[in-house]
Amino acid sequence: MNEWLTAQVSEPAVLVTVAIVEGSGPREPGAKMLVTARGQHDTIGGGHLEMCAVELARAMLAAPPGSAAMARLERYPLGPKLGQCCGGVVHLAFELVTPALGAVLASLNMRRREDGWRVSAIDGPAATLLLDADGLFVVGSPQARSTGAKVIDGAVSVPAVDRERGTHILRDAAGRRWLVDPCLAPRAHLVLFGAGHVGAAIVRMLGELLCTVTWVDERDEMFPASVPANVSVEATDMPEACVASAPAGASYLVMTHSHALDQRLCEAILAREDVGWFGLIGSQTKRVQFERRMAVRGLPQERIDSMVCPIGLPGITSKLPAAIAASVCAQLLMVWEAQQIAALNAATPVRLVAVL
Repeated sequence: MNEWLTAQVSEPAVLVTVAIVEGSGPREPGAKMLVTARGQHDTIGGGHLEMCAVELARAMLAAPPGSAAMARLERYPLGPKLGQCCGGVVHLAFELVTPALGAVLASLNMRRREDGWRVSAIDGPAATLLLDADGLFVVGSPQARSTGAKVIDGAVSVPAVDRERGTHILRDAAGRRWLVDPCLAPRAHLVLFGAGHVGAAIVRMLGELLCTVTWVDERDEMFPASVPANVSVEATDMPEACVASAPAGASYLVMTHSHALDQRLCEAILAREDVGWFGLIGSQTKRVQFERRMAVRGLPQERIDSMVCPIGLPGITSKLPAAIAASVCAQLLMVWEAQQIAALNAATPVRLVAVL
């Protein structure tokens, strides 16, 4: 997940960002890759576009110091110029990773579970900074300094921007172009109960996606020696406590080794009013049994009805752990994308005001 940000790179590099997509493109605005003379971390979609981007990034790296621009914006018509069937136009921002940009990326890496906004100059002298979710200065060009919600660094005004626009290019009052790049924390959080074969397969797949996972089991020995960076392990004799401490809107998957524990966890989850999504592994017969028991305990019927059991996409019947994991992860992606769209539509725009 976010290999462009988490990769340990000790050599000069160029950060490539999809800044604008007109029509159809292989990746969305905000997609990134980090290119070095000998390697590449992450992808902007592959194919001829990515090959051209890597070539340009390495040309920037090979140029004598001071002879190449610190940043540039390039336009790629995918059909006429590159022969790709997407047919759209993609604008890519190229930024040499200077010490200032390196500090911004290091701070972003440390703040992966917090919202931030990266703002970098495309034209003129190099300037880059990171703002937090409220528009307050975090780190950036050495001469920048924080004054409340504004950053002072010269005399060119950057207009207010909002989250609804996503990654984009804007021009300030003097015509200077800036890359405005929201780096948002994953909205999707899964609390996964059960470290068996299916749970482990799900964790491996979700390790590549923009989400966070709390992985819970009573048996410490069931967890692997290492887990993806977006996964936190909770080996506890009180798994119900992980339900109580989960953030509002979290998703839950219950697939433990014990039906009795599954039952207790189901009741704890459905007792919450702010569950984003809840799935229980099992057959339709298991669902009917659990529904009856929870109804007897007084749980509201509408919450019981919200429980997804069996889990996974219709039409996938394989019982292989990897097949179940693929089906469930696809189901979660559908849920999370729908939730993200709803949240963005309901959100109050975040206004960031910077004077640079």
